[in-house]
Amino acid sequence: MHRLMLDLVKDEFERLRRGDLTPVQAMILYNLGEAEVSAGELRSRGMYQGSNVSYNLKKLVAMGYVHHERCDLDRRSVRVRLTPDGQEIRDQVRQMFIRHAEGLAMSGVLEDPPLDQVNLQCRRIERFWVDQIRYIY
Repeated sequence: MHRLMLDLVKDEFERLRRGDLTPVQAMILYNLGEAEVSAGELRSRGMYQGSNVSYNLKKLVAMGYVHHERCDLDRRSVRVRLTPDGQEIRDQVRQMFIRHAEGLAMSGVLEDPPLDQVNLQCRRIERFWVDQIRYIY
């Protein structure tokens, strides 16, 4: 599903004639939102399947979508936030998600099985996998 969502983002940006961003970079901008965070915090917020967040952040800074500055307390840490251009991209992704959420609600796809049961099942699977990892170590 994650890869499919990235394909949807890719198609949306192709329609908007925005070939400068990868879907992962667009999702990084979306997940950054209004916050100012470190790269590590950003990495823990989203799923950037098989991507290098630091590399993508460097690219986003170079393209003018993200502003970065060193943290005063820990000079090794870099804080990042969206520029106005980055906010525009974030809003485009948000509008796409709103449009898709409305379409899903109207289609009835989320009603059978009820979404709360699906979410509960996903949490159970996640808990099972976490327990398996704990038993290894």
